[in-house]
Amino acid sequence: MHPDLSSHLHTPECNILISQLKECHETKKFQKFLGACSDIDRTVQRCLKKELADNRKKNFDQSKLNRQKVYERMRQEEQAQKQ
Repeated sequence: MHPDLSSHLHTPECNILISQLKECHETKKFQKFLGACSDIDRTVQRCLKKELADNRKKNFDQSKLNRQKVYERMRQEEQAQKQ
């Protein structure tokens, strides 16, 4: 089962693969149950997994920057209160 496959949620590379998978499912209605679209499906899964890992790393890096800003602001406020 895939996450939401809406085009605005994914990278252009994954969107191309998703459209190929949808086309395969439409053209091979019964063969898809026998594995006709399995290769494309695995490729889409790999792309979505890579995309998720990239997003996690980007969000983690952003959270580190935000945390540093908060700590810096707290230090400045402490110094201002001591004076």
